[in-house]
This record gives sequence, structure tokens and C-alpha cells, in this order.
Amino acid sequence: MNLFQDLVIAYRLLAESGIIDAYGHVSVRSPDHPDRFWMARSIAPELVTEADMMEFTLDSEPVDARGRSPVNERFIHGEVYKVRPEVMAVVHNHSPSVIPFACTDTALQPIFHMGAFIGLGVPNWEIREAREGTDMLVRDTYLGASLARRLGKHPAALMRGHGAVVVGESLQVAVGRSVYLEQNARMQFQAEMLAAGQRPITFMDDKEVAANVAWQDYGRFWNLVRTRLLKQLEAEQHSA
Repeated sequence: MNLFQDLVIAYRLLAESGIIDAYGHVSVRSPDHPDRFWMARSIAPELVTEADMMEFTLDSEPVDARGRSPVNERFIHGEVYKVRPEVMAVVHNHSPSVIPFACTDTALQPIFHMGAFIGLGVPNWEIREAREGTDMLVRDTYLGASLARRLGKHPAALMRGHGAVVVGESLQVAVGRSVYLEQNARMQFQAEMLAAGQRPITFMDDKEVAANVAWQDYGRFWNLVRTRLLKQLEAEQHSA
């Protein structure tokens, strides 16, 4: 596994899918130093290369910035890694179909099998409960820790008026969950429109959730997009 190469692919895939925009970011815990993590410098995801990767402590401080600017919201990642030792990757996204669920009383529920992990719970973090009058960004360890507490042991948490944080035991799981969180939100909205409040919607039950979460490492999905994006990256290198 080429850690930096896979991290570039994760950035490119999520940007291509419209799940992270110019301000989203992805990180991976260092396999050699569990008390550190890697993510790209402050740069648009579609432009990320391996040379843009920066190493951070769990206090979200750069190990060797070399004059590069880190992402303002790196504290999301560091604080999650502190309290979730099993988590190996974190995605912060501005997934457009997800944000309305963070601003209403409508709870995200698993409506199709690839979004089964939603049945494990996706809490909503209200930044005002941590600090009023912010610009909605997680700019310090205090806000990062508040978000991490709200995330708890869940696979994802919504951020009111902002987006979501998604975690995984591997990079491919965190990326896969991010993609299918967006798809599930879109499908659930469509079902709500069809039902128009007059007919019940059949969501997955707890047994179905458990049965699907047990096998979903999103390996086939990851291998497919990784193969395609590797060819794209190689073409870019040859044309440079």
C-alpha cells in the first residue's frame, strides 16, 4: 500500500463525486506512529498530490510544515483520533444531500443496503452548544473535542449547516461510507417526497443493518475507483 498515493486517490474520488468541495479534507492515521496522522496541506482536493501531504500530531500540530499552510479544520481529525484508537481514516465533507438532514428534525435512516452503517447511528452536532457566534468552522481543539464527543462510537456525525465527519477502520471504509452517506440521503429525500407524509417508508431494521455492516468493507468499490484514478494520475505524471 502506498499511503500517500491512496490518500491522493481518496481526495480525488470524493471531489469528483461532489462529496467534498474546495474545502473538504481526508486524513489517515500513520501506520508507523499511531499518535500521528497525515493529510494534505490547505489546497483544493482536486489539486492534491503526494507532495502536498503533511504529518500532524494528535494535537493537530504540524510535525514539519516547511512553510506550508495546514487546513484550518485539522482539529476535527486530531481530536477524533485521540478518542477513537480503532479509527484509521477520517473524512470531513460538505455532502450536499446530507446537510438538510443536519438542519431539520428528519433523522437519517438506512434506506438501502450500502448505507446500512447509518443504522448504527448518525448523531447531529450543534456547534452553538459548544460555542456561540462561530463561523461554523472547527478551528481549535475545544471545538474538535466537542465534535468528537458527539460522534462517540458512531460511524459518522452530521454538523448543522456545515456537513459531516465520517470515520472508518480503513481509508476505503471511510471513503465508501462518505459516498454512500450522500447516496442514502438523496434516496431518503426522494422516498419522503413519494410518501408525502401519507404513506410509511420501509427502512432497514436492526437485524438487516447488522447483517450488512458485517461484510461491508467497500473493497470492490475502492478497487474499482482506485484502478481508474491510478491511470488518471499516471497520465498526469507523463504529461507533466
